[in-house]
Amino acid sequence: MAFAKLITLVYHRFNTRKFHGTANRMSSNWRDVMKKELENGNRGKQEESHHPVCIYRVPSSLRQVEPKAYEPNNISIGPYHHGAPHLRDMELLKRTFYRRLFNNHANQPKLDQAFKFLEEQETRVRRFYNEDIKLSSDEFLQMVLVDGSFIVQLLRDLSACDFQNVTPCLSPWMLPIIRREMIMLENQLPMFVLSELFELTSVVSASSRPNNCLKDLALRFFYPLLQVDSDYALDTKKAGELRGLHFLDLLRSAIRPDLEGEKPKNFQPHMIHSVTELIEAGVKIKVDEKAGVKSKVDESKQLLNISFRKKWGFLTRHLTISPLYINDHRGPVFRNIVAFENGHKDCNPDVTTYLFFFNGLINSARDVSLLHYKGVLHHSLGNDNTVSELINNITKEIVLDKHKSYLYKVVNEANKYFASFYARNRASLVHHYLTSWVVGVSTIGSLMALYFTFIQSVCAFADSFKAFENQSLGSVIVDIFCVPVHGIPTTGDEREN
Repeated sequence: MAFAKLITLVYHRFNTRKFHGTANRMSSNWRDVMKKELENGNRGKQEESHHPVCIYRVPSSLRQVEPKAYEPNNISIGPYHHGAPHLRDMELLKRTFYRRLFNNHANQPKLDQAFKFLEEQETRVRRFYNEDIKLSSDEFLQMVLVDGSFIVQLLRDLSACDFQNVTPCLSPWMLPIIRREMIMLENQLPMFVLSELFELTSVVSASSRPNNCLKDLALRFFYPLLQVDSDYALDTKKAGELRGLHFLDLLRSAIRPDLEGEKPKNFQPHMIHSVTELIEAGVKIKVDEKAGVKSKVDESKQLLNISFRKKWGFLTRHLTISPLYINDHRGPVFRNIVAFENGHKDCNPDVTTYLFFFNGLINSARDVSLLHYKGVLHHSLGNDNTVSELINNITKEIVLDKHKSYLYKVVNEANKYFASFYARNRASLVHHYLTSWVVGVSTIGSLMALYFTFIQSVCAFADSFKAFENQSLGSVIVDIFCVPVHGIPTTGDEREN
């Protein structure tokens, strides 16, 4: 009886638990939830193909290496840093530029067109960013209009004075800081928005220059970040051919290698050897004299052009590199370009490959010194150790795609030459016996001493052999066996003789 009750209780509990489990599954509708998630994902892919994301948050792994390179401290452009407490002072300045742009009688009627354009394109603009923007529609559109107006009016003011003087609204110290922070990846607006505002507010006059397009003005504004001398020219056609999703992408496009279309890419299994090792192996480091600081933007693409060729004989190789200028501004520019190439799928990592190339060339302060002596590397960072650390850290937390290297021929040919019998033995000899002038002098002195000792031994042997030839065999035997032996007493007769 007790056993029957136990069986009934267990059966009842099992059925109850089964019922509750089925009820929970029915109430959760997990199948519908997962189907909806799949539909939303597919819809997102379709929308992304029409409106690709191109303005990203910098990954935390890169931000930890050098936070100051990615976070603005003075001015915000776009939604990522909008409203930050330490950036609010510049909001008044941006609104001043907005009023100057649209207070012009010719541009006042254009304001309604700008309103209409931004309202129609709000969804598209939001999709250029890789995260949901929490700003309301009114806040977002107001932010885009003010920031875009500030950029357009600033470039026009600088263009009016040929980029030589600071606009009256800005203090002299502000312009370099604004230039550096406006190129940051998280401080970007889509280029099509800026182009529309630029075109809407354009005023044609007799003083207008034919090449005053937005991309041209932007490159003239940002070019000092890459070169010491910003004196350069660019025609409208050349500027229009450059891709520019935003200002950072435009600057990147201006310095990419140009070989009538896409530069061929291929597999590069290893990094290049350091400058010290290459010079020890007989490689001559040369500066590309064609890439001058006063070059046009189409010539400035030679910044990333590097060659490795045979010169003056089958044993000599020349590694030709365009001059590279490192300062407080160029480090953040390169870091943001690398972050963009690392995050954007429709982007060849050419600048990243270029920086990995220099990372391989520079392993110590001595490598920096050698490149500076050759005219390849110029810097204003105090000492060579600082430059070495900057170059080595700029690609930290980045993985190079070895199958997309435009420098694969240069690196592979240099490594092949370095592995040759002649290069390995020459490098070993130079490294162990000619590393410095002190070691070199000691080595040469030792070789000369060894040489003179050898000559002296040869001369002594030659004299002995000559004396041997001048004597007969019998006299030589008599001299050997009839020489008086010291210590043997002699007779009186012998002493008299």
